[in-house]
Formats: sequence, structure tokens, C-alpha cells
Amino acid sequence: MSGAEGDAARPAEEASAPAIGLLNQRSLHAAIREWYARPGDRFEQEVDGFVVDIVRGDLLIEIQTANLAAISRKLMALSAAHKVLLVYPIAAEKHIVRVTRKRRKELSRRRSPKRGTLTDLFDELVRAARLPQQQGFALEVLMTREEEIRCDDGKGSWRRKGVSITDRRLVEVVDRIAFSNRWDFLRFVPEGLEQPFTNKTLAQAAGVRVDVARKITYSLKKMGVIAEVGKRGNALLFERCRKAGRRARRQPQ
Repeated sequence: MSGAEGDAARPAEEASAPAIGLLNQRSLHAAIREWYARPGDRFEQEVDGFVVDIVRGDLLIEIQTANLAAISRKLMALSAAHKVLLVYPIAAEKHIVRVTRKRRKELSRRRSPKRGTLTDLFDELVRAARLPQQQGFALEVLMTREEEIRCDDGKGSWRRKGVSITDRRLVEVVDRIAFSNRWDFLRFVPEGLEQPFTNKTLAQAAGVRVDVARKITYSLKKMGVIAEVGKRGNALLFERCRKAGRRARRQPQ
């Protein structure tokens, strides 16, 4: 569902009131929930012992802004009996906003030089790579523009010299990419890539670093859409799998 920017930026419509307090949610999570909302949606409902962000008919929608591994068990259990859509945002563009300790006044604002890409998904998916094997599981990635709120309170990471990230705010959703089943993840293996392939040849074909290619192949192997078929020197060799579960035919060496 890769949508145009105009469609992606649509405002949320009115929906029924939340059942369990939403006040503890950070801004980004709450804003995405609001952006997704449709009339008739029910928020924060208990299903099979788990609290679900949005219940839309027979579809369960769960929004996770970081740490997919933390909800992996929950999603595995729910998707075994229900249709589940996981929504995960990636900041394609981000502004760093510094605020006072009381967080009432903005001190500075700058655009981050880092731009998120779709392959950033694997920073998280590598620790929850079996999820797409579930029959009822689907994923939608939102490419966003965000504000990252920082406060020099001495409680943050030493890498930021004690500056804390206190919030993330949604500015705009610029695109949405759907993965309705595990085979959709083969989009990360370019069609013209010679089989079998290595992490290095995948990195070259996909235009990513080799460490990113390793996360991709590890995740896709766990999903069962590529298979490890041997070695070329010290390099692991991989092939696409057929949807029936058999490995794709190997190209002549």
C-alpha cells in the first residue's frame, strides 16, 4: 500500500473513545493511533489476555515505535488466532528539538543529517524475524517526518553526554509500505541478482552496507523465504525459496 503523500497525510476521522487510558502513551504512538483511526474502531481492548491498540472488526492493529522483540510473543500468540497488522514507523526525515528541563521552552531546532530508509526495518526485525511466518500476520511500515525532543537533564546516554530523548512527535506520514505475507519481503532481494548470492553481492545489488545485507539475509532465512545453500570460500551462499517451500533452481556456476 505505497500511497501518495496526499493520501498518506490524511487526518484521522472520529472514532469511539478509548477503553483504557491513553495518557501514558508517548506522542508518536498516540499520533499514529489517531492517524489510523476510523469510525467504529475500538481502542486498547483486551483480546486473549493482551491489550490491543486498535480493534477494527476482525482485524487487530498494534502500533510499535521501537523494540519489536518486546512484543514478539504477544504478536505470535494473537496472529495464531486472529488477523494482526503491526504498524512500525521509520523517520525518513527528523528534526532535533532541544527544550528546557521543564520542557516548556524550545531552545534550538536542527535537521538531523540522518535519513531513515526502508532497510532500517531490519535493525528491529532481525530480533523478531519469525513473525512474518504467522498466517495471520501483516506489517505496514510508515515512512514519517518526525521531531525528536531532547532535554539536557543529565539522565540520557553517555553518547549524548547525558542528554535525554524525551519524546518523538509525528509531523507527517509521507508513505506507507505493506507486507501482507512473508513473501513480500523478497522485495529486498533484487530480481536480477544472480543465484546463489552472498551478503556482499546482495549489498552491491541493493545499494546497502554489508552489515545491513547480513541482517536482511538472517531475517529472510528465519522467515523461510531464502535458504542457505553452501559457501564460496568463507562467504555464505543464499538462494530464493519457492513459495511451495523448495529452493529456487541454482544458476550455473
